Amino acid sequence: MASRARPVPRPPEPLAPPPPMPSRPEYEGLVTRAIAFAIDAAIISGVAVVVGAAVGISLSVLSIPSHVETALFALGGAAFLLWSAGYFVTFWCTTGQTPGDRVLGFRVCRADDGLPLRPARALLRLVALMACAVPMFAGFLPILFDSRRRGVHDMVAGTVAIGSAMDELETGDGIVPAPRRR
Repeated sequence: MASRARPVPRPPEPLAPPPPMPSRPEYEGLVTRAIAFAIDAAIISGVAVVVGAAVGISLSVLSIPSHVETALFALGGAAFLLWSAGYFVTFWCTTGQTPGDRVLGFRVCRADDGLPLRPARALLRLVALMACAVPMFAGFLPILFDSRRRGVHDMVAGTVAIGSAMDELETGDGIVPAPRRR
């Protein structure tokens, strides 16, 4: 019998090297942050409208004295403020990204070590963010000129907004997330 020669396997094609990671983070600018904030405001307002409508419909079948109705309006306003603050503080402390930030591909982190914010710092950032809007949005102007694109609220809280592409490294097994809080 004639023996058959085994075909010699071809060597695998060399993989292209991954693109180099930038040595400096990519800081996010004013327009990107404004669009992310608009997305977050739409989410916050949408949830508030749905909850408010459900409560309003529920209370419409009841006969409520006017002083109780006034107290309920005040309670609803306080609940909206707590919901709004909790939204931002929770997302900034856990992932560093609100849903709006995630859609636009950036996260907020501490400027000194790149880790997620602690609750007190996140709340300070939120209060400073609201204060920046009071003088005709003048607190956001430094974003246009600062080398790290930081607004007054970022300077007060010691934060930066960086592109989240810096956080993810492609590996053979999947994606390795950014470092977590120590």
